Amino acid sequence: MTDSTRTGPDPIAQAAAYQQSLLAALGDDDPADVQAEAPGTIRALLADAGPQLRTRPAPREWSALLCVAHIVDAEVVMTGRYRWTLAHDEPELIGYDQDLWADNLHGDDEDPEDLLRLFEPLRAANIALWRASSPADRARVARHRERGPESYDLMFRMLGGHDRVHLAQARRALEAARTTSR
Repeated sequence: MTDSTRTGPDPIAQAAAYQQSLLAALGDDDPADVQAEAPGTIRALLADAGPQLRTRPAPREWSALLCVAHIVDAEVVMTGRYRWTLAHDEPELIGYDQDLWADNLHGDDEDPEDLLRLFEPLRAANIALWRASSPADRARVARHRERGPESYDLMFRMLGGHDRVHLAQARRALEAARTTSR
């Protein structure tokens, strides 16, 4: 996804704006409830996508499938980040380049069921970890290499917004693919 197709502020260059955009997408909703809805929402999106699932709106933009792959990648990353934050004192968290992950770890021919087989148990485990956490756990902080201090609470809430942002992006990709195929 190029800078011109980015769905919001740059996560590195505009770190605070990026955090706020994800929190705004979550709103006042419970982050665990929002995240618990994602597997079903993704399954419904995949069922509705039809032949446009793998169609990119433009050459460097993500198809709906690649948006889903990115949501899965974020879950993989956050699975580790949550646990480092809870187990270590202010651990350093490295960033990752979402475009490199999309380009090098996923393809337009990827099986969406493979993505869901990875995503669903990780998401369930992360929600269970959250629900079992105390206020003190949620206040624990890690140091993101690019964005600075982030608490477990902030990270978990941001991921709820992240789901919404990229599911909306997937829907836009499908709509664009349907419009051009008419």
